[in-house]
Amino acid sequence: MDVSLVERVFPFFVEAAWITIEISVLALALGLVVAFLIAAAKMSRSLLLRAFGTAYVSLFRGTPCLIQLFVLYFGGPQIGINLEPFAAGVIGLGLNIGAYMAESIRGAVLSVDRGQTEAARSIGFSRFQTMRKVILPQAARLMIRPLGVNAVALVKGSALVSTISVVELTYTAQRYIGSTYKPFEIFGVAAVLYMLIVYVVARIVDLIDRRYAIA
Repeated sequence: MDVSLVERVFPFFVEAAWITIEISVLALALGLVVAFLIAAAKMSRSLLLRAFGTAYVSLFRGTPCLIQLFVLYFGGPQIGINLEPFAAGVIGLGLNIGAYMAESIRGAVLSVDRGQTEAARSIGFSRFQTMRKVILPQAARLMIRPLGVNAVALVKGSALVSTISVVELTYTAQRYIGSTYKPFEIFGVAAVLYMLIVYVVARIVDLIDRRYAIA
């Protein structure tokens, strides 16, 4: 193992790791917004909204995220959507993970005992008030772990944006392999940094889960 090579490239990989973190955080934020909207659509009384929510989830869960990124970045200009690689990566990953998180949110909401809804409605709460004050606080505890799993998957899936020239960990590794011809050391450094990021995400999820458990 070429330790001197690892020492030489490590600062550049740390820089790239921050790009990976930034993309993951922004995509997660977008994904959460999308997820709540799609989950609400799928639980709506409107047939049109339910159909839209179902179609969205089927489309984004039924096609590879890589293809979605390609359609957005390479195909977008054909319909007037011109995005920088970073923006395309955030939007593509966010829209994709949103479909998965929507099902996690919907599952958590539906798992709350139906009697809670009936009790809230019987004391005069509207459907919106029932959801906001009764159902969501109870469902939130059940969402934490599934959403945490989605967050970890998003971090690892962020490697796909290297295919549209976002200079994150995987892209940086590929670039250095082309000049050093030492994939073991280069991919090893990238793997360690991915593991550290995933570890931090997992610990954050644990802390949130424990806080809700105490509450």
